[in-house]
Amino acid sequence: MESGAGGTAVITMELQRGVCGDLAPWPGLPEAVSAAGVAETVAELLITARSTGVLVVHAVFSIRPDGRGTRLDMPLMSAARRDPDFLRQGTPSVELLPALGPETGDVVIERHHGVSPFGGTGLDALLRQQGVSTVVVTGVSLNIGVLGTVVEAVNLGYRAVVPTDAVVGVPSEYGHAVLANSLMPIARLATTAELIDEWTAAPVSP
Repeated sequence: MESGAGGTAVITMELQRGVCGDLAPWPGLPEAVSAAGVAETVAELLITARSTGVLVVHAVFSIRPDGRGTRLDMPLMSAARRDPDFLRQGTPSVELLPALGPETGDVVIERHHGVSPFGGTGLDALLRQQGVSTVVVTGVSLNIGVLGTVVEAVNLGYRAVVPTDAVVGVPSEYGHAVLANSLMPIARLATTAELIDEWTAAPVSP
């Protein structure tokens, strides 16, 4: 990864209590996140990111109380059709997993539609204003959200990096296949330890 002031941002993708934490309505993703230690690994990465001037962006999904802006008929939104409080804006289910913050200086990007935080949120404008050219994508899931975020980042001209121990898919074998067959051709695959070593060896400025 290139060194240089302000050139890198870490994006945490939907690491929320209602998506993969204690308030999630389905067990598969929380179990996968827990088994892989994703929250702890991402938290470690964010500590180093903040201390070395790497921008931290939390991409979260929420549903407005009136439902406007969200396609509730999408199969992925079945939980929202059953429970009106599922990922409703301002509820605990939208909150980040406790280990992740947000801390002072972090940016939270909230969206109400789609599967990528680049669509209609201002994320691209924010990153460009901060001089970011490399995005490190973490979180859930390799099935949809992480994959979509990386593809959109590459489409927009960013260099994408995926720390393989800071993402997860369901089932885990499918996640490994996505890394090897879909993400490897378009993104750099690394480990969290490798990124931490690089950032601390050549710290970037805020």
